[in-house]
Amino acid sequence: MMPVSKSSRAERSPLRPPPSTHVREVLAELERRGTKATRDGLARYGIRAPRAFGVTVGDLQQMAKAHGRDHGLALALWDTGWYEAKLLACFVADPDALTLAQMDRWSREFDNWAVVDTACMHLFDRCPHAWRKIDEWSRHSNEFVRRAGFALLASMALHDKTGPDPQYRRRLKLIEELAGDGRNFVRKAVSWALHAIGTRSAALNEAAIALARRLEASSDPAARWVGRDAVRKLTSAATKKRFEKTRRK
Repeated sequence: MMPVSKSSRAERSPLRPPPSTHVREVLAELERRGTKATRDGLARYGIRAPRAFGVTVGDLQQMAKAHGRDHGLALALWDTGWYEAKLLACFVADPDALTLAQMDRWSREFDNWAVVDTACMHLFDRCPHAWRKIDEWSRHSNEFVRRAGFALLASMALHDKTGPDPQYRRRLKLIEELAGDGRNFVRKAVSWALHAIGTRSAALNEAAIALARRLEASSDPAARWVGRDAVRKLTSAATKKRFEKTRRK
């Protein structure tokens, strides 16, 4: 196990045992809950995790509820390097306590899409630095960091109930600029972000479909894939049904 950082010691709850003891207890529980079947199944979903116990996400969420928000524990769990410990860290970290330096340090250690998406959907999209990191990470050269930029944009679009349309409309330009990235985990996140923005409002749906059709007609194969995938989702019966429900409300 890696040593617990000074920041972890400083931020832990005074009601908790020392981080090294607490982390060992959590890792022991993860080991008890892990199964070979779950561990072997990671590869089927394209999840590269050399250090994994094989714990289901459902079990991790149960553990997170039992621990509650504990930012010091989250930082210490992340530092262990275990796949499930990183996921659990995303569930128990305090988004208001996140610093830009912590987000960047975690992003440098992204090594599979599941950790990226869990961090973005359950933590980063709730922190005050989200928009800044969307704009920075989406232009990063690393595949998983760039995925994080677009996964975070998608998560914001899906979870932010009050954000104004212009914030999202401006990021359509970002999507158009970078839709030509042919790396698998990036292009899927770009399409996800485009679709998520297009489900926020009728006006954004129209703008997103227009962009998707331009991409669909692109000479770039990656951009064409994003365009086709987004058009299919944005014009689907499920998306139309969602807008019908919104109008009725």
